[in-house]
Amino acid sequence: MRLSFSPVRMDSPLEAHVQGDVLILNGEAMDFGPLPAGATLPRAAINSPWVAGDVTRDPEGLLTVPLILPHGADAPEETLFPEPVEVGDGRVALPPFAKETDDDKH
Repeated sequence: MRLSFSPVRMDSPLEAHVQGDVLILNGEAMDFGPLPAGATLPRAAINSPWVAGDVTRDPEGLLTVPLILPHGADAPEETLFPEPVEVGDGRVALPPFAKETDDDKH
């Protein structure tokens, strides 16, 4: 699964997990398994505030899901301008919500 990101300043956190073609966002599971190769699922058909656009599956079967990426007022560059990531099963390591401070390093 490939995740792309649309950074948005907000205080609500996002936690994401992947299990096959199931994407779990803050505990809400969305099963994209039925989406066939070469197809698009319009954003309007997805009941999640975290999905930022249409979900697609390319002809080779790779699923791409665009997500809202919440961040704090002091987010680092990697969060403000995130690159898409390909992920497997497990917890998704999202870009950091805020810049690391000296207190975070201890």
